[in-house]
Amino acid sequence: MSVELKRLPSDVELARQTMLRPITEVAHDLGLSSDDLELYGKFKAKVTYEKVTASAAAKKLGKLILVTAITPTKSGEGKTTVSVGLAQALRAQGCKSAAALREPSMGPVFGQKGGGTGGGYCQLLPMDEINLNFTGDLHAITSANNLLAAIIDNHIFFGNKLDIDPASITFRRCLDVNDRSLRSLVQGVGGKSAGVLRESGFDITAASEVMALLCLSDSFVDLKRRLGNIVVAQTRSGAPVFAGQLDAVEPLSVILKDAIKPNLVQTSDGTPAFVHGGPFANIAHGTSTVISSRLALSLCDYVVTESGFGADLGFEKFCDIVAASRPELVPACVVLVVTVKALKLHGEISEKALSRGAEPLPLKESLAAIEKGFANAFRHAQVIQSFGLPVLLAVNKFDFDQDEEIEKVLELAEQHGLKARVSEMYRRGAEGGEELAKTIIEMTDLERSSETNCFKPVYGEGDTVIEKLEKIARTVYGAYRVILTDGALKKLKWLEKNGFDKLPVCVAKTQYSFSDDPGKIGAPTGFNITVRELRLSNGAGFVVALTGDIMTMPGLPKVPAGAAMKTNDQGQIEKFY
Repeated sequence: MSVELKRLPSDVELARQTMLRPITEVAHDLGLSSDDLELYGKFKAKVTYEKVTASAAAKKLGKLILVTAITPTKSGEGKTTVSVGLAQALRAQGCKSAAALREPSMGPVFGQKGGGTGGGYCQLLPMDEINLNFTGDLHAITSANNLLAAIIDNHIFFGNKLDIDPASITFRRCLDVNDRSLRSLVQGVGGKSAGVLRESGFDITAASEVMALLCLSDSFVDLKRRLGNIVVAQTRSGAPVFAGQLDAVEPLSVILKDAIKPNLVQTSDGTPAFVHGGPFANIAHGTSTVISSRLALSLCDYVVTESGFGADLGFEKFCDIVAASRPELVPACVVLVVTVKALKLHGEISEKALSRGAEPLPLKESLAAIEKGFANAFRHAQVIQSFGLPVLLAVNKFDFDQDEEIEKVLELAEQHGLKARVSEMYRRGAEGGEELAKTIIEMTDLERSSETNCFKPVYGEGDTVIEKLEKIARTVYGAYRVILTDGALKKLKWLEKNGFDKLPVCVAKTQYSFSDDPGKIGAPTGFNITVRELRLSNGAGFVVALTGDIMTMPGLPKVPAGAAMKTNDQGQIEKFY
């Protein structure tokens, strides 16, 4: 049985109690000097172009540890907490380590999820600043995106030299908040002086192409190339129109010149953390920037990064979109976060019965649900292994978990031939991840010496869009086939005609199921995946396939997380979520 544990202070209270190290001191641990930094106060900094460029040429790189998770509950499984804690635990083992994670979007922060900086004794700090405006990167991405949208409309207003078909404009404006009323709208209302009357809409910033391409850029030069490659519309004859043809590259790059520089902060115990970029994984590719990961690897023995949601989303995209063309970013090991709560959900216990304050389930019923729900964890582990990568289960222990439940998960992992370790890092910090860190060190040393890491993406570079979709659907999701709507088929023909049909595929799909139906929990098979729309993100270098009811602009829940936030008279945040 579980022992009654003393309640921890809230995350914001713990963050305020922490004595932060000057960011120059944190940087010194990595071998960075003050000349390598652009300070944003005492505890945040950006790393200069010069140091980023030098790191790109480094021959000796550390090992990348990628953290993913099983299909989550709506409240999440603590993946960021495990990622932060693992970087701390590896440092406690004498390794030079850092985290390389995404910046939170204010949409989920004020919406369903709340903060995105970890929790307990495994937080990114200063947590309130990182969760909100941070160094302004997301605001810069929003502004650059919307400037391009304005340039498109302005070009048409002043004569339309490129003969753009207004009805074909695919580039949408964005905003870093959840606002369902902006998903679809009519713009240009108010007469000729208000511009062209046409249908349009907003995406959330984390789902925008500008966010994705900044995160995938290898350098500032590459960023500008990608900006020029954005396809914004078609001409009346059906030819693609590029942002470069609108003379948009230079003004956009002026806005983004600082946003592309990696941000350096620290964790609860002073471990270095690069927090940069924030693409969603259920819509975009869901990982931090290539630049920050490469920089961290050039400075550390171990770098812990995180891919959004489960192995069917962020992990697959990291492998097929990010690492497939960058061998230095192939993970040395993958950590799969598992929770008792999520296993019960996939064992058909309702979200309501798993919520805080609900009556505890009888132990026999709980253990039966865990055993049934383990099929989901095993499927995720198999997905990881199908890429040729070693996997370690991190059983993230919550205070309300019973010891017998944790033991059951460890027993099931052993029965399925999987290594598993318990994580108690939320409550105990690095100490609570000691066994996890030691096992990772052992596994990665073994991997390197015996060359057991045989990384293989799901699809080949020369496969067509439809071939890539089918391979993802069957190999990763367990689907029977992919069905394209008439609109998606029409767009596919246009992609083929204009030479875009060999790009990687980024599937926008619900995070709550392997399928495109959030109601299909566990490890479903034999279902169909319906692609209702294909969107070209040529600047990012992939085609987005929208499936099911997935939205690129989320809405707020009935009771948003922001409703619980509170500031005092000095402007300090007393309650965050």
